[in-house]
Amino acid sequence: MSTTRRSRPAGTDLLSLGLANRDVGFAIGVTLVLAMLFVPLPPMLLDFALAVSLSVSVLILMVALWIPNPLQFNSFPTLLLVVTLLRLSLNVASTRLILSEGHTGTNAAGDVIEGFSRFIVAGNFVIGIVIFAILVVINFVVITKGSTRIAEVSARFSLDAMPGKQMAIDADLGAGLIDEEEARRRRKELEDESGFFGAMDGASKFVRGDAVAGIIITLINVVGGILIGVVQHGLSVGAAANNYTVLTIGDGLVSQIPALIVSMAAGLIVTKGGTEGAANEAVLSQLGRFPKALYMAAALLLGIGLLPGFPFLVFAVLAAMLSGLGWAMQRHAAQAEAEADRARTAAERAGEATEDDSVQKTMKVDDLRLEMGDALVPLMSNPDAALPGKIRSLRNLFAREYGFVLPSVRIKDEPTLPVNTYAISVQGVEVVRGDIRPTGMMVINPAEAPISLPGERTKEPAFGLDAVWVDAAHAAEAERMGCTVVDPESVITTHLTEVIKEHMPELLTYGATRELIDGLDRDYQKLVSDLSTSSPAILVQHVLQTLLTERVSIRNLPLIVEAIAEVGRSTSNVTTITEHVRRRLANQICHGLTDESGFVSVIVMSPAWEREFAEAVRVNGDDRNFLMSPQRVQEFVLQARQEIQKFAQKDQWPALMVSPDVRSFVRSMLERVSPMTQVISHNEIHRKASLRTVATIGG
Repeated sequence: MSTTRRSRPAGTDLLSLGLANRDVGFAIGVTLVLAMLFVPLPPMLLDFALAVSLSVSVLILMVALWIPNPLQFNSFPTLLLVVTLLRLSLNVASTRLILSEGHTGTNAAGDVIEGFSRFIVAGNFVIGIVIFAILVVINFVVITKGSTRIAEVSARFSLDAMPGKQMAIDADLGAGLIDEEEARRRRKELEDESGFFGAMDGASKFVRGDAVAGIIITLINVVGGILIGVVQHGLSVGAAANNYTVLTIGDGLVSQIPALIVSMAAGLIVTKGGTEGAANEAVLSQLGRFPKALYMAAALLLGIGLLPGFPFLVFAVLAAMLSGLGWAMQRHAAQAEAEADRARTAAERAGEATEDDSVQKTMKVDDLRLEMGDALVPLMSNPDAALPGKIRSLRNLFAREYGFVLPSVRIKDEPTLPVNTYAISVQGVEVVRGDIRPTGMMVINPAEAPISLPGERTKEPAFGLDAVWVDAAHAAEAERMGCTVVDPESVITTHLTEVIKEHMPELLTYGATRELIDGLDRDYQKLVSDLSTSSPAILVQHVLQTLLTERVSIRNLPLIVEAIAEVGRSTSNVTTITEHVRRRLANQICHGLTDESGFVSVIVMSPAWEREFAEAVRVNGDDRNFLMSPQRVQEFVLQARQEIQKFAQKDQWPALMVSPDVRSFVRSMLERVSPMTQVISHNEIHRKASLRTVATIGG
């Protein structure tokens, strides 16, 4: 049995190989360009290289004309350096041939240089010198200088505007107008724009230096060539001047014409600025947007043609062309307006069909919303507003500390609020309000002593501490007095942080839980799906919500899922499962409670309370009930509160350690009077933790 292979053409194989190794090919090309500075080229290779230089320059110009946005050609500065180096290398190679072989005739440096010289010079090298000088002036004085200046100003303005644009992106993100992905895309585009204009500022110097080098090389070729021809080869001054000048002018034109083309491309790119669309679309659409201007220009041209001595036919033809263009543009504008009217009518009809969608959007509830009174709007709308950025940083804070992905906070102005008031809503329900002074600074005395500074007495909204709103001029004096000085943005951010901590269980919705599970490795996702319950994600959500209620971090989600799976096959009781999860998180819990001296400070219950609590627990299958008289519950809460407050006055928060069977019940008693106090069981003490008993309830 034989098989037949169809051979591919050799050219196709070479093309495929070249495309697969573009990086190697580009490196080889740059190396060859550098080699031309030192290695003599025969006339045939020089002709090929000059043709490549001219074709690459034309290609760059065409791309510059058709790109809709300058950033789509952000490799232009690098390409400009390469083509400039290519032209200089070719100048050196042609100079070597002109000075060494110029005495043999005008074809000494190849057919391309001779062809340019004969076409432009036309037998008179004086004309060639004038044409060359004009091209140099156009390139060096007009195009290159203007492009350099525009690139320099664009780079400066782009860098100056960068902070404001970044703050505007942060403000839109904080206000919920864009998502994280769109914000990243805009920041990347902003960085690319700044880098591009900075690179164009430097790259424009290449073009200017290339023009200067072309002038110097031309003078060297003419003077040096005449000297070599007369002294070394015995030519007459006239013959030497003819040969070397014709060759030099041809060489200068071959280098200056591509340089002029690339300079024009650079000018097109830097002058494009924020204009969208190809050059023809941008220019022609804007010129043709005003038909009356075309009619006036046509009338002016016709009037000039009627003046004595002017060619009437030429100006009449131009006037007719402009008039026709104006009529065509006017007709096109009328058609566009008619289409716009039809589109508006269709949109109005479609608006009735999409009314239900609008109702759905209106009914959608924001997980977190911050509403601002009129006087507070500048805190979020000014270009340098710090509030959106601070609120955005809360996502990283909660992800790092609690493993909780914070939903986006929608910031909006609310005219119905008092001017200096803000309101925080959770899932559509307003939970807190606060009053701040947008132009002042809040001063808080940690020692709780009276503050003698002049200002408006108030309460810090997050913790209810005594505070004073003072002018910014008194902020430094307050800091010298040892007081804490807080700006209005930080007051709002701190209040919002405490609200989020209090409502984390509510914000951990089913959708948020699914995102957390989907972010796990595949093995752990399989472990969740294998839980013996009809809704595994719901079970995981309830356990996570219970942990967040007691401000236990859920960042180690794989370990939590393992712990749920360990007992989830035998019970579906959320409290029982959560207690087991807490035991598996013992190291994390104890680490969070360890003080600077390395100890876990705990408050314990007296043996009498321990015994009474143990007797109050009733177990009935998976359910556990707690039976204790309300009077005894009240007595315990009062005694526990007294002990906790002794430490709270010193900003210390020792944990309350109880037996595993009663931990959840003790926590439910204390969560209203002291939500900051952690209630832990003996089973949650890690084997390496060092305990220190600081107080006893009922002792």
